[in-house]
Amino acid sequence: MTPALHLLGSAADGGAETYFVDLVTALHGAGQPTAAAVRKHPGREARLAAEGVPYEVFDFGGPFDLATRPAIRRYAATQGAQVLVAWMNRAARHCPKGPWARVGRLGGYYDLKNYRGFDALVGNTADIRDWIVAQGWPADRAHHIPNFAEPDDSPAQSRALLDTPREAPLLLAMGRLHSAKAHDVTLKALVKIPDAVLWIAGTGPLEGDLRELAHDLGVADRVRWLGWRNDAGALYRAADIVVFPSRVEPLGNVVIQAWAYGKPVIAAEAAGPKVLIRDGQDGLLVPIDDVQALVLAIHRLIHDTPLREGIAAAGRNHASEVSKAVVLPQWEALFDQLAGERT
Repeated sequence: MTPALHLLGSAADGGAETYFVDLVTALHGAGQPTAAAVRKHPGREARLAAEGVPYEVFDFGGPFDLATRPAIRRYAATQGAQVLVAWMNRAARHCPKGPWARVGRLGGYYDLKNYRGFDALVGNTADIRDWIVAQGWPADRAHHIPNFAEPDDSPAQSRALLDTPREAPLLLAMGRLHSAKAHDVTLKALVKIPDAVLWIAGTGPLEGDLRELAHDLGVADRVRWLGWRNDAGALYRAADIVVFPSRVEPLGNVVIQAWAYGKPVIAAEAAGPKVLIRDGQDGLLVPIDDVQALVLAIHRLIHDTPLREGIAAAGRNHASEVSKAVVLPQWEALFDQLAGERT
């Protein structure tokens, strides 16, 4: 197997950062020689260490950081890396040239100038891959490898510990507290679903504004602010319905995760969810920023048990199409191909 070093220059908590650890630890667990170069983040470091993944912390600073790139070059050499994978722009800027292939992993429509000279780019949706080619990137150097999602064995989060009545319809919203995630739309919808309780898991710059909005709407007593959680599986298992009305979403990890845990999901028609979800079959789609449509969709799932259970079952089947067993070999084959081209 081809040794690979994965680079993550972000210190944030988000879907891309979480999936970075998911993929790196999964590859390592499958026997793929894998190491990580990360920015300081105690939680991420602890998880990598717990899984036995070799890693080292680097500054990944701004334009005047002249130390990170050569330091990563030395670390890559000590790890015997034959492929370096840069996750997002900051990592790409610090990804050193060397006797290895360089791969950019894109979870959005990034500025490709950061990836000049790279051997390959990987988009986590077919649309991102097609967009990369449309920007002039060679088609044989642009790849689509989806994200995987598989349930863990964590027990459901206790409702009682979060002051949530056992009989209340429980809505779960996952994602950064940012305008793109449209948590404001979910809060406005909650006004017209008086029996439901909403759990919001995430952190971000709009937390104060969203809390104020919940108070102004009169729903603050039915919202639980969970902050950033590393036990997403426990939350999915506890929820009745996953609500994901993002305005901007190239993929939509939340959709895939909801499927993996057998939970019905409602999403707005952003780019990623619109491609992933077969409306009415393995999820419900609503127009972006349409509060009333979201209300109606939630009511449908609460009151139509066959529909709710059918969507959940179909979603679980769809998740099997992007399992670890499907996704990991695609990365391994790409690494082997690129390493072979260098010999």
